This record gives sequence, C-alpha cells and structure tokens, in this order.
Amino acid sequence: MAWALAHPAQVGPILPGMAPRRTPDPPTDLFGEAAPPPRAEAPSGPRPLADRLRPAELEEVVGQDHLVGPAGALTGMLARGALASLILWGPPGVGKTTIARLLAERAGLVFVQLSAVFSGVADLKRAFDEARQRRRAGQGTLLFVDEIHRFNRAQQDGFLPVVEDGTVTLVGATTENPSFALNGALLSRCQVLVLRRLDDDALDLLLTRAEGEASRALPLDPAARASLKAMADGDGRYLLNLAEQLLALPPGQAPLDAAALGELLARRAALYDKDREEHYNLISALHKSLRGSDPDAALYWFARMIQGGEDPRYIARRLTRFAAEDVGLADPRALPLAIAAWETYERLGSPEGELALVQLVLHLGTAPKSNAAYVAWGEAQRAARETGSLTPPQHILNAPTKLMKNLGYGRGYAYDHDEAEGFSGQDYFPEGMPCRAFYRPTDRGAEAAIGERLERWAALRAERKRGG
Repeated sequence: MAWALAHPAQVGPILPGMAPRRTPDPPTDLFGEAAPPPRAEAPSGPRPLADRLRPAELEEVVGQDHLVGPAGALTGMLARGALASLILWGPPGVGKTTIARLLAERAGLVFVQLSAVFSGVADLKRAFDEARQRRRAGQGTLLFVDEIHRFNRAQQDGFLPVVEDGTVTLVGATTENPSFALNGALLSRCQVLVLRRLDDDALDLLLTRAEGEASRALPLDPAARASLKAMADGDGRYLLNLAEQLLALPPGQAPLDAAALGELLARRAALYDKDREEHYNLISALHKSLRGSDPDAALYWFARMIQGGEDPRYIARRLTRFAAEDVGLADPRALPLAIAAWETYERLGSPEGELALVQLVLHLGTAPKSNAAYVAWGEAQRAARETGSLTPPQHILNAPTKLMKNLGYGRGYAYDHDEAEGFSGQDYFPEGMPCRAFYRPTDRGAEAAIGERLERWAALRAERKRGG
C-alpha cells in the first residue's frame, strides 16, 4: 500500500455471460496448497489519515511528475490507449499502489490486488482464471502484485503466458532492484518505471493537504516542520502517519520546536539493507567521494553506513582496498595507515574505534591520488597470460651446481651494488620479449620523485646499452 491511493478497491461484479466463480481444485504441483476463498471485507470504520488523503486522480499524485505529469511516461501511455505491463520500482511510501489503482480506473480495467508476501501459486491461478473469464466477457484486468520480488523464480515464470497473451496487464511493485530481483524473461515483457523518493516540496504539499483535511494547522514552528519532513526520509505515508499523531494533540496545543517534536515522535531508521542494493549504493558513494578528493562527502557517506548498521570491519576492508588502488604510491603512508586504523577498530570496537576509521577516511580523501600501480598490475597480468611459457634470461638465473654453471646460468650477471650509481641497466625480461613499461607513475605526490628516478634509470640503461 502507498500513502496516495485512489478509491477503495474496485473488483468488478460478475459480468453478463461470465461463469460463476468457483474455488479451483487443490493444485498437485510443489508450490503450495489451494488458498481459501477471499473473505468478505470488514465493515468500514475509522480510516487513517494517509488513507483518507489518497488521490482520486493521477494528477493529484505528488512527487512523480516524470510519470504522471503532462509529459509523463504513464500519461503518454494512457493518451495512446496502450497501457503496458509495468514494474514500479521505488522506495516505500511514494505512491506505487496508488498509481496502479488509478491506472486501472483510468484505463477501464478491473483492479485485482495480490501481495507476494501472503499469496501463493493457488492465488495466482485463481486470479488468472478469473481474468480469463472477464476477458471472454470483454473486460480487461489489471493485476497488481505488491512486493513482486518476493515471488521465487518459478512463481515469477507463472506470469509469462498471461502477460504475453494479454490476459492481464501486470503491474508489479518492488523496493528491490529489478535487475537482481526479477527474472529476465519477466523483465523483457514489462516496462520498468522508477518512482522517486518524495522531495521537500512534495512532502510539504502532503502536510498542507493534511492540515486542510483537519481544518487546522500542525502545531509546529518552522524548524520543527522541517524536522518532521526530515524524519519521513522521503516516505509520504510515514509523514502522514506522523502528522496524524500531531493532529491528535489537544486543540490549542502550543507550537512544538524541533527538540519537543523529537521527544514526541520517534525518528525512523534510515533505509539501509546490508545485503541489498542500498548497501552497494552507499559504499560506491563513499568510494567515489574519496576518489574525487571530497573528504566531507566521504565522511557523510561513511556516517550514513554506520547509522544504517553496517559492520565497520567491512568499511575498513574497503578503505584498505581504496588505499592500495586509488592512492597507491602517490602517498605510501596511506596503506599502512589503513591497516593501523583497521587494527585500532578491532581493538577498541564501537563507538571508540570508529574515530580511527574517520581519520582514515579524511586522510584518503585529502591524499594525492594515483591508480598507476593498479593499472600496472592489470597490464602485467595480461602480458603474463600472453607470454606464460617464456623463461627468464640466463644471466639472472642462480647456478647452485657445477652443471648449471657450465650451462651458463648466471653468466654475465652484474651485481647492481657494485655498479656506478648502484644501477647496472641490464635487461631482466625474458629473451624474445621486449622491455615493457607497465608502471607509469603520475606527477602527483610521492610518485613525482619516483618518476624522476625511473627517467634517470631509463637514460642510464640506454647509455650503457650504447656503450656495451
């Protein structure tokens, strides 16, 4: 369910020519037993504020103008009379269920709702059979499946034939990335539409509607009003639930400030799931902020992950990888500092040990950057795969036995410490393989001096080859 839904569910009556509904026989497959027939709806009673404010028209949905605005994708589909099967992907409380209901109404389809949490294969079969009956009577069906990602792969495959032949127009709602949560075959038959978390303007409009419905203002000062919207974290339904608690305060309640609001209402936990997409989104944001030398943004994403319950050890491991990959020899201190910060956290734990990781984040964010070592390693690996059978040149082979000396092992080796400038300039690549420059240091940080040394050695090597 979403905060912004249309009228109560529309499940059409039996149309002329439609066979009476019956409960199908229990299935013989492995997916589940036949579900009991649906219960009659309970008598209507008090309705939550979020339910009372559900839009009756698509144009009243807030925060999704890219879908339902004048130039929106769904607006265009309806204008063309070609509503496709859809996957609505977005965070909680942004209008997924609302939009599905209003699409059914606007397109003249019977709205049927299932939840993947509570439904099984028997429920799907019943819904498909009833949709076929409606189709024979000339009535289409919009089948809305909430939390569709919770169906397993075999259950998702059950939608394919009825979507393919138009028995139902499927609208699935998910908070998970469809690329990972849904079958490729199902995705190829549906259009994925992304719903955005509600921005400040959209949340403010919802509060205005709530105040209009209650015929009085929320008892909040401006700072508390802003804090209330921050508590909702882009979830319109959650915001209206909070507003309903405030509107239940006695009339004449003095305006609350942000501190009083915080004491009255519990702040929701930030959206974060350690094994889902948001986990990877936030670590990517941290990594890219560090790479972009923005220590403040990096510190923010680090804090978001800690607040979301991420294991600091996971972050320490990724920061250590960053020190090796993206800082490298531009700041040779970065890698040992990463190990030290990691070990400090292991010894102190949370929250004290988190400060060591904070220092590491700031050091990495402000350090000179170089991926020259990372690039060099990749090129060296490719060269090794291409030339894997070449042997080292004989002059750098050890000769521990007389036979090996007689075969020429070690002959002509120059001991670099005995050479001028401590550099012999010999060739150490396999015979038949030209010298390669895998490591090309940048001119940033400590690598600038490394580059100067390599240039000097390259000149000496060329000079001694000419002289030899």
